[in-house]
Amino acid sequence: MSTVPSTGDSNATRVSAIENSGWGRSFTFYQPRNAAFWVYLLLVTTGVFQFFSMLASSAGAYGEAIGLSVVLFSAYGAAFWWFTHHIDRYARQPAKLIVVAFLWGSFAATWGMAAHANDAILALYAKIFGQAWAADWGAGLAAPFTEETAKGLGLVLLIALASRFVRTAFDGFILGAFIGLGFQLFEDVVYALNSAGSQFGANQIDAAMTTIVMRMVVGVAAHTLYSAIFCAGLVYLLGRPAEPRRLGRGIALMATAMLLHGLWDSAAALAQGSALMFPLLFVLIVVALVLVLRVFRLTVPRERQFLHDILAPEAEHGVITGDELTAVCGNHKARKAFRRSAGTRADRKRNGYVLEATADLADALAYSRGNNTDRVEFARSEVARIRSGRPSIKA
Repeated sequence: MSTVPSTGDSNATRVSAIENSGWGRSFTFYQPRNAAFWVYLLLVTTGVFQFFSMLASSAGAYGEAIGLSVVLFSAYGAAFWWFTHHIDRYARQPAKLIVVAFLWGSFAATWGMAAHANDAILALYAKIFGQAWAADWGAGLAAPFTEETAKGLGLVLLIALASRFVRTAFDGFILGAFIGLGFQLFEDVVYALNSAGSQFGANQIDAAMTTIVMRMVVGVAAHTLYSAIFCAGLVYLLGRPAEPRRLGRGIALMATAMLLHGLWDSAAALAQGSALMFPLLFVLIVVALVLVLRVFRLTVPRERQFLHDILAPEAEHGVITGDELTAVCGNHKARKAFRRSAGTRADRKRNGYVLEATADLADALAYSRGNNTDRVEFARSEVARIRSGRPSIKA
């Protein structure tokens, strides 16, 4: 049985956790007196114009391929969006801020910045080392620097626009993932468009579909993952009020993201056209997934501590139990163990609902700044109702 230490300062600790985490605050995008707002707006608008101008010039010839790629990548992106939002179960970022991050990756980082920088660097490589060398190694020695930097600059702007929300490395991890998701999806649409023209548009659907499937398969270890790691490292590098600066850790994570990116873009050159290509890609995907999981585990404890500090007074007053507090603030194994601690299947399901209601209570407390409001009282009553198995009372 878990125990909850009782301290006279638990309410003060709760208020401090809410303040330090930024949980429950509202985000205002329109900030005309903030230079970061205008920089963001200029680069996103530039990227939007360039992307849709490119699509418009090809729509007449390759409209079918464009439509197919947009539909399929939208569904694919929705699955990634849900998963990334699902793991952000603690001091969740406002939906508006997540959209702002996604749009930066979709347009500013992609078409407003990285595309131009890549073209310039590849042209230099071709002049210095020759066309063949640039074709083999250019992408792997350009994109990791230009694209990760472009995405990382988006996080810097988000810090300037929403400093109360980007407080920990985990915040950087989540926002970086959404920046990378936008970058990945809109880049993939263009890859599909380019494939559609490989046979002069005669068989554009089949040609585009091959690229779409390939990008979906390998996309599990692509920009979303790289940006999550890079932006977590960037927060460590910069330091935040709730995340002490750790220069070495920050540089290591940022370098890791760029190394993964570079190895992926250089896979064909490393394999030299041999049968090692697909085994190499498989190894790179596995390594990338293992690393992003380790970064998640590295960054999430501070968020769990915030959640614990917010809910601890509820456990002291008997609103939730010590076991419920331990489970809701723990990892997947802790939550699974709590659900399985009940006897029957119905009881196990009810334990899961109790954890969800407890998380809702934490959210209500954060939005109320720790004060007793109607929403907080209702959330407390829901925890008790679900635990007891009473039916919901609907108005």
